[in-house]
Amino acid sequence: MDNATNDIANAPEPSTHVLRQRANPLYQTWRFIALNIRFVTMIFKGGH
Repeated sequence: MDNATNDIANAPEPSTHVLRQRANPLYQTWRFIALNIRFVTMIFKGGH
């Protein structure tokens, strides 16, 4: 457990730009749509 605790303590902090993106509903909506498009293309390429 010590190793995991040490790894978490030494993890890099997100930048202010990243934090603003994570809190932005418009950006999150765009990421949600992009992820769903990726899933749909994987499904159709899979031949199911």
